[in-house]
Amino acid sequence: MNLIALGINHNSAHVDVRERVAFAPEQVSEAMNDACRAADIDEVVVLSTCNRTEIYAIAPAGKPLNEKARELIDWMASYHHLSADDLRGAAYHHEGEAALRHMVHVAAGLDSMVLGEPQIFGQLKSAYAVASDAGTVGSELGRLFPRVFSIAKKVRTDTAIGENPVSVAFAAVDVARRIFTDLGDCNALLVGAGETIELVTRHLIEAGVSNIVIANRTLGRARELAQQFGADAVLLAEIPDHLPKSDIVITSTASQLPIIGKGTVESALKARRYRPMLMVDIAVPRDIEPQVSDLRDVYLYSVDDLKQIVDGNLRARQEEVSKADEIIALGIASVGEEHRSLGAVDLVKQYRQSAEMLRQRELEKALASITRGDDPQQVVAQLARAITNKLIHAPTTGLKKASAEGRHDVLGHAARLLGLQMDQSMDRQEQKSSEPVSAVAEPSVETAENLGTPAKSAADSENPRTPGPTLQ
Repeated sequence: MNLIALGINHNSAHVDVRERVAFAPEQVSEAMNDACRAADIDEVVVLSTCNRTEIYAIAPAGKPLNEKARELIDWMASYHHLSADDLRGAAYHHEGEAALRHMVHVAAGLDSMVLGEPQIFGQLKSAYAVASDAGTVGSELGRLFPRVFSIAKKVRTDTAIGENPVSVAFAAVDVARRIFTDLGDCNALLVGAGETIELVTRHLIEAGVSNIVIANRTLGRARELAQQFGADAVLLAEIPDHLPKSDIVITSTASQLPIIGKGTVESALKARRYRPMLMVDIAVPRDIEPQVSDLRDVYLYSVDDLKQIVDGNLRARQEEVSKADEIIALGIASVGEEHRSLGAVDLVKQYRQSAEMLRQRELEKALASITRGDDPQQVVAQLARAITNKLIHAPTTGLKKASAEGRHDVLGHAARLLGLQMDQSMDRQEQKSSEPVSAVAEPSVETAENLGTPAKSAADSENPRTPGPTLQ
């Protein structure tokens, strides 16, 4: 498998480096074709997000993968006008099945800054689609990427790796789900207009909340955010007017003093006839006076409360990693088997063509005999004998030669290929002939079943080579 996966991410490089090697969407198609030419690569897909830039490539047969990885890093450095040495120090690369495993980890969110986050799956699918349109996806990546998506989807479906919220904004909305039966009937008041409130707004709408009011110190920013989501915008001074109608209140401002006091909430509860109210204060310093928690019918959560929820959910996700790894291991093994079986495709095709030509020739002879008036039963019998004898001629000759040369290992392989049961004495001879001269390693089952593929040594089995984290 001539697959290479290389790049930089949030673990290997600071944001200053990541932003310098990021590819703008309008650059990607041209860049991938340029990479194929400059690094002599058969196929390539480029993934570029805020946390990672990665290249997945198929190297030409016979080319050292480590060498091709270096060429791709040099190309990336040249493309972005960076020092190749500096980029190598921040880059990582994987080869063969290790590269495929890395791709699945990325697609499943196991390599993300936030474990199990779902956005990367869609980003990787988009990257693959762009590369397909650009003409840099061939038969190999065209076969591997769908398998990557299939395994990653199974991880997401069969584990809870992405079920528990691990962002404060999402946790705030998750708390609301636990308190209110139907969020579609709830009114929400959001205080602030920064990035956190924007995320909260998005999550609330996805959860079914449609009546949202955004309050902010400056009306312009509140209106700008509100227009994105079809919400209403008000000033902070108008909060007391909207509080009685609000079932959910979430605050996140930079104010140094509380914006919502206990008295204001008491008045709102009276107007609500003491219907329950959820208040979530994500701000530090706090936007809601802590004494509000003393009021009945108010569920007040601070950022520390949410952090406990997030930490617990993150631990729950971590517990699912072992399940995900098992699914990935089985998926990678299946892909490996498929890849190894491709080596026999041309031979099987050639064997079928040869058998078909033989069948056609004998059939033409049989039809000619029947046309001449020969007995059809005798013609059919002769046809069956001729096809059988000619099909088994080459294997029979090869088996006799192998037996004469004492190649009992070949006879064992042939018996398995032909679906035959070997004589026990022959089987013992095969095992004896397979014993190594020096007991360094036992031949593996995989070796026997792959018709003479060299077995790994014990040292190789116990210490598999894994590519280093950098390309120094």
